[in-house]
Amino acid sequence: MIVLYLIIFILACIILFQYRRNKENSKSLIYIKEKLHEIMKEQSDEKVMVVSGDSATKEMLVEVNKLLEFNQKILVDYRKKEISMRKMLSNISHDLKTPLTVILGYIETLNMQQDLSVEERQVLLSKVQDKTLEIVKLINKFFDLSKLESGDKEIPITRVNMNEVCRKNILNYYDMLTSKQMDVNIDIPEINIYARGNQEALDRILNNLISNSIKYGSSGRVLGLGLRCDEEFVYVDIWDKGKGIEEKEQDKVFERMYTLEDSRNKEYEGSGLGLTITKRLVEKLGGEILLISKPYEKTTFTVKLQKITY
Repeated sequence: MIVLYLIIFILACIILFQYRRNKENSKSLIYIKEKLHEIMKEQSDEKVMVVSGDSATKEMLVEVNKLLEFNQKILVDYRKKEISMRKMLSNISHDLKTPLTVILGYIETLNMQQDLSVEERQVLLSKVQDKTLEIVKLINKFFDLSKLESGDKEIPITRVNMNEVCRKNILNYYDMLTSKQMDVNIDIPEINIYARGNQEALDRILNNLISNSIKYGSSGRVLGLGLRCDEEFVYVDIWDKGKGIEEKEQDKVFERMYTLEDSRNKEYEGSGLGLTITKRLVEKLGGEILLISKPYEKTTFTVKLQKITY
């Protein structure tokens, strides 16, 4: 009988322990549910914190908090893209409105002033054509960026001779560099260096970077192009000694529609899409683009690609 009572007592203790444990777990689960509802409703970056001795509950909380962190990152990225898209639409409206207004003015002049000479009409028509081409070029940039970001643009990867790509693209700007009286510092090794890339994409990447350096760095009177590599990667450096980019602005230069403060100055006018497209193209090639800038000392854009040794 004593043994029987002892067994009954032990079983009662176990049942009581299990009951209390289940009650605590149930309470914890209710709290977790309510806290998750609150976090999702307010879209806050809080975490769910519960004191529990149950290992399964602890493991569940770890995974729940990981999921909350992931959700928060998605929300932050979404908000950034939403702000970026609003800014882009605003700039699209501005950049299209200006040349369209000019075109409308030229057309009104042609319609209203019937006594214009043939030469005067030809000048106005030529200006209308230039502004129209400017609009087409801008629309094509938006279209290209849209295709890159949506994944619709396929870029086949092949083995590319980087020495030839660099030489060809810097030679394309020989006349412009000469007219601006800029010295050119070219450092391309004699031994051929090969990378995983795409000829058309690389041409556009280097054209964008070289033209960007000429546009914003011509005051430094020098432009450099360097090609180097290590065991794993190939590096193309485009640099100048112009006005550069302040440290606080360097993280923004690859954003949609970002332009320097004086980019609305006619000398520096641009759509703000060149570097964004450049970055997307480099990423499509499996590479990375880096920026180091010390204003009026040296500003360097570096394209980093995977090396091919065979």
